[in-house]
Order: sequence, then structure tokens, then C-alpha cells
Amino acid sequence: MSEYILYIESVCKSFGGLLAVNGLDLAIPKGSVSSVIGPNGAGKTTLFNMITGYVMPDSGVITFNDISTKGLKPHQIASLGIARTFQNIQIFPGMSVLENVMAGRHLKSKSGFFLSSLLPPILRSEERQIKENAEKWLEFTGLSSEAYNNAGSLPLGSQRLLELARALAMEPELILLDEPASGLNTRETFRMGSMIEKVKGMGTTVMLVEHDMELVMEISDYVAVVNFGTRIAWGTPAEVQRNPDVIRAYLGE
Repeated sequence: MSEYILYIESVCKSFGGLLAVNGLDLAIPKGSVSSVIGPNGAGKTTLFNMITGYVMPDSGVITFNDISTKGLKPHQIASLGIARTFQNIQIFPGMSVLENVMAGRHLKSKSGFFLSSLLPPILRSEERQIKENAEKWLEFTGLSSEAYNNAGSLPLGSQRLLELARALAMEPELILLDEPASGLNTRETFRMGSMIEKVKGMGTTVMLVEHDMELVMEISDYVAVVNFGTRIAWGTPAEVQRNPDVIRAYLGE
């Protein structure tokens, strides 16, 4: 059995002649927190979009648990055990906090989100299980007291935790976090970092794109640095900080 959960091999992607990802290679160890960093426009979010099926690579191979994701749609990739959050928060603001997390869990349901709401009470045991599962993840992320509040009324830090809770409701083996600390203050960032470490403690592999270098260096086991769509460094936080190619990419010659 491989010690790596995700392989990215020679992956390329261009948009209208602009090469966003250029022959990228990366292997993510199981049970790790691995961060992808780099200057703006380095191809980080494009990489996440390819892993999760929102964008198709022009070439190269992405393999999750020895299964190629080539040609799979986002919901099919999610069903393999990959969940994600987004740089721009994507919640259902008119629904309750609890309903948002339940929506994530419905991916694993047999009846589906809309059909389950039409079933008579005697047939709603699965819906009760989904609700109980959602409540568990709200407790995990510290949002239990907000369960019946409108999701749109939550402060930004809590909305990011809500996205995390919804992703965790899918019980993924790999969770991708796209700038989870974006817009957060110091206290909220510390809380998010602690939550990511809790997720790792469950055995879930975490991969994140993040610009907050203090957070990255604090919680990451490994850091990949990309520039112009190419990996220029990979290693522990200490190794990456000493890498001359990384210093040039961020600070210039």
C-alpha cells in the first residue's frame, strides 16, 4: 500500500495561451498537512480545481488512492473521498447552519437531498442519521450553538468553519482548503489552525493553499512552493524557508 494518497504527475493546464500549470509533480503523504504556497498567479487554485474536477488538465495524470481521476466530474471525485472548501466562501446563506452541513452529508445518502425531504416520516431514518452526523461536525467545529441560525448571519470566521464542517460531513480521506485563513483576524486564524490540526489528528489528510506564512509554517508537515505553474521546492517548513529558489521567487534577485 502506498504511503501517498495523491499523486500529481507532469500536469499541465493553459487558459487561452496562458500556461497556468506547467509540468507539475507532487505526491501528498497520507495523514499529513501539506501546504501549497507561491506568489499570486502561480497556479495554486488551478491545481485545486484540477484535483477536484472543476477543471480538466490538458496533460498529465492525477491519481487518488491509485484511482485516476481523468474524465471524472466533481461529484464523482468527491464520492471517492475528496472534499474541499473555496477561497470565496460558498455556503447557502438562506439556510440554517445545520442544513448547510446536512447538504454536504447528502452526497453519501441513498435518497439524495431533495427526495429525502419528500419521504413520509416512517421512511426518514436516513434523514435522522444525516442530521445526527451534521450535529456531530457542528460540535467538532464549535458551531453547535449556531445550528438553527441563518448561515448568512455568521461572522466570516464562523462561515469558514461552517464550510469546513460541511466538507467533513462527507467523511473525506483528503480535504482541500483554499485559503482557509483569508480575511480572518489573528484570533480566528489561530482557531482555524487549531481546527486543521484536529482534522489531521483524526487521520484525515489535509492539503491547503494559503498566503498566511505564519499559519503555514506552524501547522504544515510539508510545503510545496510553486511559481509560474512549476514546483520549485518541496520539503519541511524549515527546509523550504532556507531554499534559495524560494527566496528568489518571493523577494526577487
